[in-house]
Amino acid sequence: MINNDIVFATVRELGNKIKTRQLSPVELTEAYLARLETIGPRLGAVVTVTRRLALEQAAAAEKEIKEGHYRGPLHGIPYGIKDAFSAKGYPTTWGTAPYKDRVFDYDATIVTMLRDAGAILVAKLAMVELVGGLGYDGADASFTGPGRTPWNPEFWSGGSSSGPGAATSAGLVAFSIGGETGGSILSPSNNCGLAGMRTTYGRVSRAGGVTLSWSLDKVGPMCRSADDCGLVLAAIAGYDPEDPATVHKPFVYSGPPPAPKRYRIGIVKGSYENAQPEVRANFEQSLKVLEGFAELTHDVELPDYPYAAILATVMGAEAAAAFQDLIETGQMRQMANQQDRVNGYARSMISAVDYINAWRVRKPARIAMDKLLARYDAVIGPTSGSVAGSAHGTFAGRGDSSPKTGELAAPRTVALTGPGNVVGVPAISVPNGFGQNHLPSGMQFMGPAWSEKTLIDIAAQYQKRTDWHKQRPPIDEWMKSVPKST
Repeated sequence: MINNDIVFATVRELGNKIKTRQLSPVELTEAYLARLETIGPRLGAVVTVTRRLALEQAAAAEKEIKEGHYRGPLHGIPYGIKDAFSAKGYPTTWGTAPYKDRVFDYDATIVTMLRDAGAILVAKLAMVELVGGLGYDGADASFTGPGRTPWNPEFWSGGSSSGPGAATSAGLVAFSIGGETGGSILSPSNNCGLAGMRTTYGRVSRAGGVTLSWSLDKVGPMCRSADDCGLVLAAIAGYDPEDPATVHKPFVYSGPPPAPKRYRIGIVKGSYENAQPEVRANFEQSLKVLEGFAELTHDVELPDYPYAAILATVMGAEAAAAFQDLIETGQMRQMANQQDRVNGYARSMISAVDYINAWRVRKPARIAMDKLLARYDAVIGPTSGSVAGSAHGTFAGRGDSSPKTGELAAPRTVALTGPGNVVGVPAISVPNGFGQNHLPSGMQFMGPAWSEKTLIDIAAQYQKRTDWHKQRPPIDEWMKSVPKST
């Protein structure tokens, strides 16, 4: 019988049980499908449950493993993917009403790669409409409704990978795939208590996925542990001729080193001092843990560039081009969020001069950041200056920064997420405690381009010394206590 110890297990734990035939991929898939169909809609986490495909893939995986053909640690593992990516024969909605019935006849590259690794696609997961490219101002920005964190469903699961965050945290999938342009993996990982990795620009193919900003979009895993992020990334990284941004850089991962080196970690100045009190306390306690295996340097200053302005200008202009048909046909009026119905027009008015100037500043910003990051294995700060905000109303007055960047930082807090996205470097967020309303907080490790392995190793060492990632949200109890209409 599949119990909660199984559905909340890590990918590595599940993989070991499947490999040794202690666990049936079919039974595991059926358990996740049941949770997706009952819990998923009430968290606003699911667009489409791919039941038929999932059971076919699970039966094939079980047969292969029984016959001795084991593909690797993802073989027989059920996962969900953000509905920004196509899966042949199933709707790909991009989170928005105008596309809710659209079906493509091909798989995104990442879906193909995961199928080749033996993973089982069980769901297309909810997301903020048009990946947040039109500047939404509330958690309602999806035709499936607000994404809710399973730690307290009155609060937001984060955007724009709202469904992957909620579903993975609630034990509806073993892992998920998200996408990030300005914070859309790190934000829900913070809000839902996950390990989530933004990869280096060009590390993972985006072919078959929505284009919000061709020069900023990135793809990455959302998991229960940093170690799981490594296992998933090893299956999805690599060159793809369908995505010209990808490069021939192999990513090999088997697990964190048994005897870690003493890492060099820089603490970003201003990143936590003005955060919510609980978030600050959690981060300060995390520093004490890191001192056990790292040399810490305080008051590291990020290069002084207008990251928020660069991000807003580049993302805004490229989003206006990507969604030009919706803007010009007036289909934006079908958006769920009020701001998404009008902001496309403003983004269309960003001038070529402003766009080019943003790009001109972006290059020296990248060079300066590369020089800084070369001195450390990682620089760190809270993933957000606050825990999750309300799933009701707008973001105004909540102490969040502009949702168009995906950053949820408290006022006057120096955030790492925007700068990291502007220059295209990797980062991983892991949970490090709880704050207001018993909502999780996160800590972010950011490193040089192509340093995913080192970041995962550092985060995994932190998780060996803490148990925040082993905590489970009380979602099953919540399901019993509220009416089905919630």
